Amino acid sequence: AKNGEKYKDKLQKISSDLTEELSSLPQNQRTLVTCEGAFSYLCRDTGLNEIYLWPVNASEEGTPQQIAKVVEEVKKQQVRAVFCESTVSPKAMQQVADETGAILKTDEAHMLYVDSLSEATGPVPTYLDLLKHDADVIVEGLTGKSAN
Repeated sequence: AKNGEKYKDKLQKISSDLTEELSSLPQNQRTLVTCEGAFSYLCRDTGLNEIYLWPVNASEEGTPQQIAKVVEEVKKQQVRAVFCESTVSPKAMQQVADETGAILKTDEAHMLYVDSLSEATGPVPTYLDLLKHDADVIVEGLTGKSAN
């Protein structure tokens, strides 16, 4: 029970820090563009605008229509960076980046993690690491500045 309380306290602290960090992004840098619509709760809780290529568990991923819609929004909102999750192919999002000039980094250190962790030596060996990593990657991508 004691360990559970300690873990709960760590989760609450990280959640509070991340909410503060993401909520304080400048108004013109608050659009999160991802492959899959897996960040709806995060966007809701931090006031980010969410754009994604396909919804979670979609039957079609990366169709020309999905790509065209996101390209249009990224251009309109002048989004600096777009992101892809570690569990999906970045191919469709690479097309968005190519057509808009947005930055897309697909190495392990810059991918977003949703429903998987990395190897023990990777960037997100634990769930707490995943939360911090994703927030840092989002902040750095959208602002061009390293997160805390």
